Amino acid sequence: MTGELIIAPSILAADFARLGEEVAAIDAAGADWIHCDVMDGHFVPNISFGADVIKAIRPVTTKVFDVHLMIAPADPYLETFAKAGADVITVHAEAGPHLDRSLQAIRALGKKAGVSLCPATPESAIEYVLDRLDLVLVMTVNPGFGGQSFIGPQLAKIKRIRAMIGDRPIRLEVDGGVTRDNAAAVAAAGADTLVAGSAVFRGRGVAEYAANIEAIRAAAEACRVPHLQNSEQRMRISEGGLIR
Repeated sequence: MTGELIIAPSILAADFARLGEEVAAIDAAGADWIHCDVMDGHFVPNISFGADVIKAIRPVTTKVFDVHLMIAPADPYLETFAKAGADVITVHAEAGPHLDRSLQAIRALGKKAGVSLCPATPESAIEYVLDRLDLVLVMTVNPGFGGQSFIGPQLAKIKRIRAMIGDRPIRLEVDGGVTRDNAAAVAAAGADTLVAGSAVFRGRGVAEYAANIEAIRAAAEACRVPHLQNSEQRMRISEGGLIR
């Protein structure tokens, strides 16, 4: 593991009419990072928000802005998102022909560089850029919409990527359908950074958001012990089950 567990609520599930208040609320509720899903209606079948929105909400919190670019091409916009306040900029391996160049550009801007893989993209796509990376994001839904169900077979990909990372200081993030009910399996597979949208923004206000974040965190933390004592539990988690 890279270290502490990170919970990164996705503001795609927030109330956009109150976006600044929503960001402040999840900050107060215990979010570690703020996950910003940028969609262009071209690479994915939806349009969310752009750099101006990120710039507008940047003063609301000092938490890390984890900016996930679901756009193609991404390279022409990297500097714009860096200047808007992104701390981590993640591009899709599928979004352009020169992934290595994109990652170099992100780091040249002084930002952490991430790469995301859609469900059908094999982990081999990042084999030759691992040493350019600060983060790998595994999509456990097909990108474009919030509120989708977790694709269970992606757990095997998470495990394989964790093995690929080895002792490199690279975070392994999972985004898509993460809830308190599957956070244990996700963490047991090797993820150390969990994105959750609908599962966090269920309800309204700091108290309810805090309870949602804590439930996800507690489920995940329980399964980050290096060696589980019970072999039956270990098997259940590896198959996508939960410790009860």
